[in-house]
Amino acid sequence: MELKTFGVVGAGQMGNGIAQVAAMSGMQVIMNDIKDEFVQRGLKNITNILSRNVDKGKMSAEEKDAILGRIKTSVQIKDMAAADYVVEAATENEPIKLQIFRDLDAACAPDVILATNTSSIPIGRIAAQTKRPEKVIGMHFMNPVPVMKLVEVIRGLRTSDETFKVTWDLSLKFGKTPAEANDFPGFISNRVLMPMINEAVYAVYHGVGKPEDIDTVMRLGMNHPMGPLALADLIGLDTCLAIMEVLHNGFCDSKYRPCPLLRKYVEAGWLGRKSGRGFYAY
Repeated sequence: MELKTFGVVGAGQMGNGIAQVAAMSGMQVIMNDIKDEFVQRGLKNITNILSRNVDKGKMSAEEKDAILGRIKTSVQIKDMAAADYVVEAATENEPIKLQIFRDLDAACAPDVILATNTSSIPIGRIAAQTKRPEKVIGMHFMNPVPVMKLVEVIRGLRTSDETFKVTWDLSLKFGKTPAEANDFPGFISNRVLMPMINEAVYAVYHGVGKPEDIDTVMRLGMNHPMGPLALADLIGLDTCLAIMEVLHNGFCDSKYRPCPLLRKYVEAGWLGRKSGRGFYAY
């Protein structure tokens, strides 16, 4: 089946980025969230990015208008009935995601693939909420979506080869480089990344170094483009904590225990860039 209309559930930082790359690939897009203000904020973010591209000469004003013209907004999950493929990009909260998949399963045609942008929650657990587990898959984009090339394509236990191929080909259509992962807590990306970030938080917690010095060591000594603590602030400390808890619970291994300082910051509302304060002030 030819995919013409792409649905995105969640219009936040990840969702609006996914909607943008889908629209830039030529697809019609339905961008959904629970409130119109969230959808409009996502659309404004897309508009701002495209406008900067026009200012830099990377695209014409006509191309920008055409891309925006392919994006429709929605506040009703039932609107996803018009989509040929759907990606869920809601907050990294398991009960919320599971309910979204139950709702999508009821709203969408039986042959529609339902993908999740989850960064850590098991695909099989999500698929079990539906009557189409063979058509449920992980399609994990990196942040910021319009810039980062990687898409982690994650097979659940019951994901079909056809579902995998369609998702792989769609990633290529979006101009991304897909990498295959199997369904383990954190998959590949966050199983490697989050323990490093967590250890950097422990280094602050134990007084090994200040955040600026820890990040400087990792940037200049390990050639990372961004230090782990600045990256944690960009991702969101609440999201980092949620992923570490999934790893800790999934493997029952103490090496994945979230640092108490990470939990303390999240409980205090220091979530990183989005709250104005994390390991750095913004």
